[in-house]
Order: sequence, then structure tokens, then C-alpha cells
Amino acid sequence: MESMVSCTVSIWTGFCSNSSPLSLLLLQTIPGIGETDGLEAKAKASGASTFVIKDLKEEFVKDYIFPCLRAGAIYERKYLLGTSMARPVIAKAMVDVAREVGADAVAHGCTGKGNDQVRFELTFFALNPKLNVVAPWREWDIKGREDAIEYAKKHNVPVPVTKKSIYSRDRNLWHLSHEGDILEDPANEPHKDMYLMTVDPEEALLEFAERENKPNKCVKND
Repeated sequence: MESMVSCTVSIWTGFCSNSSPLSLLLLQTIPGIGETDGLEAKAKASGASTFVIKDLKEEFVKDYIFPCLRAGAIYERKYLLGTSMARPVIAKAMVDVAREVGADAVAHGCTGKGNDQVRFELTFFALNPKLNVVAPWREWDIKGREDAIEYAKKHNVPVPVTKKSIYSRDRNLWHLSHEGDILEDPANEPHKDMYLMTVDPEEALLEFAERENKPNKCVKND
């Protein structure tokens, strides 16, 4: 696949799944909807020639989070769609950057077994069906996160995970999700140290205020 393209746009979040495949592919890069501190240095260290930041926060909240809240959109009565909502707005920005810089391909770091690859690629093809898609986890010999960590280490790509803490995390304005490690078995409960944006729900009490049918304040009551 890499011999067929001349310029590739890829997201960069700094986490393992979207970091390790990039050092041979990235020419232009765009971060996700989260924190951007230190991302440019990490992207350049992985081989990116240009770093582009798109501020998608307002678009994400206005066009994705609020409509889902108003619709009461919850998957299987538990999942608040934090990752599902974020992927289309990121993919749309990638297509926009590809057009701006004249790239003929987009890349993602999704595994070959999950929903994320579908979310990204359906958005890519809906907006520009002529773009090539590079998916290293699906096309290379990366079979799991251990392989991805080894690849990152070999190519000096900094990632915040180790084989002892091998969760795949997705963080944005709306949520922080974990998968992998002990969570591969649904019978296991999350460890308390996994709550990086909140406390354990058993220890939390929240109140929401609304204005014009939109939430405008969240207050934690101790």
C-alpha cells in the first residue's frame, strides 16, 4: 500500500494504537480531539514532515455531543458513544487536510477487528472516495499491542504505554475509554487507577444544569 501513495494524512493522539504505525507513513498529521501538549515533538520524532493542528472542540460539542445528548443516544444502555461520536469529526478533518495539502491517502491506527476502522473509513469514503486508506494494523505484521509497542521501540516512537500497562485509551472532551489487558474479560471490573478524568462512580455525585435544552454546567458535590 505504501508504494501506491505519495503523501499520507494521519491522526496523531500520542497513544499506542495511533502512534506506532506512523513513523514510516506520516507526512502530514492531525491530532484528535484532546490534549495537544508535546504532540508536535512526538510526531516529528516519528518521521512526520509537517504537523497540523485543527481545533475541533466547538464542532465536536455542537454537531456531535449535543445532538446525541438530546437524542438520549446510549449503546446497550451503558455506553455514551464517546469514541463513536469523535471518529467522524476527526475523519472529516483528515479529509479536509488531505485536500488542503494535496495528499492522496489517509491513515489510521485502528486494529483490524474493531468498529473504529469502519467509523473512520466510511467517513473517508463518504467525503472523498478517491482517497487511499493505509491501515497498518490490518496490512502489516502487527498482531497485537505487544507488537505495536515493539515497533514503536524499534523506530524510536514515544508512546505512553508499556507491556505492564497495555490499555488502549481514547480520550477527548466527552470521555476517556479503556480497552485491552484485564478488560478483555468482561467479568473483570476496572481498577480504580484507570479513572483519570473522574473518580470512581461509586464515589461521585454530579448535578447538571441546562439552558435552552442544552447542558451548560456540571457540578461535583462532595
